[in-house]
Amino acid sequence: MPVLRYGTRGSALARAQSDQVRAALERAHPGLHAEPVVIRTTGDRITEGPLPAGKGLFVKELEEALLAGSIDVAVHSMKDMPAALAPGLEIGAVPVRADARDVLVGGGAGGLRALAPGARVGTASVRRTAQLRALRPDLAAIFLRGNVDTRLRRWRDGDVDALLLAAAGLARLGIDEPAARPVPPDDLLPAVGQGALALECRADDAATRALLRALADPDAEATVAAERGFLLAIGGDCNTPLAAHATVVDGSVALRAQVLARDGGERLEAAGSAPCGEAAALGTRLARTLRERGAARLLGR
Repeated sequence: MPVLRYGTRGSALARAQSDQVRAALERAHPGLHAEPVVIRTTGDRITEGPLPAGKGLFVKELEEALLAGSIDVAVHSMKDMPAALAPGLEIGAVPVRADARDVLVGGGAGGLRALAPGARVGTASVRRTAQLRALRPDLAAIFLRGNVDTRLRRWRDGDVDALLLAAAGLARLGIDEPAARPVPPDDLLPAVGQGALALECRADDAATRALLRALADPDAEATVAAERGFLLAIGGDCNTPLAAHATVVDGSVALRAQVLARDGGERLEAAGSAPCGEAAALGTRLARTLRERGAARLLGR
């Protein structure tokens, strides 16, 4: 069986999750050898300050490598994926999804609602910042970028009183932080695709797609289809204060979607359900509902 070249970013988290994909592929296809190709993206080069507006900052160079044929599959965090893929590419499979929730590190058993007035909460996420301001306008959202270890060190050093991180990132890195507690989606609705991975390949590469399908999880693909259907229809990206979280129960997908003003002063939300086969259409429908309620104004469009 030929070598399968998989592209990944070079961060510890990206390498950890792509290594897990490699191991799963090699278990599913005895004799297959999967070989990593580390690619630095635009987002990786920007180490200081907020990320600029734009789509695919952590994806573009991986997609270019796919189209050039220098890799066969790209392993992405789904939440980094732009709503529309580059022409000629497709998501070949979505593996079993990890916990989609955020976690609060350092907040104690009472979570966000029990933080002391004026507590400093570290995050670099536009979504989390807007949601935090909507839930607790008395808290201070402190801009804090860097890898997971860097942000945890900043918290331990007292630069912030608490941190907001993705539960999936801690799990994939094998970090068992006793001070980390899941944040209920009712408090912070997760980002589109959070906790899921995207295995992207060329649309005309049937052989690679067949290998990837062994890792596909129907529930993960349905929830991601609903959330990304919303993302595409609402016209957002990773720098937009919006959220969507889907779950599957008894063959139906339930979706909650949210758009916020950047200052958290206004929030629009919609929810609905549909058969799993209509997941993307459900996302489109909720986007249309929020647009009718004024989402374009909140998104600055």
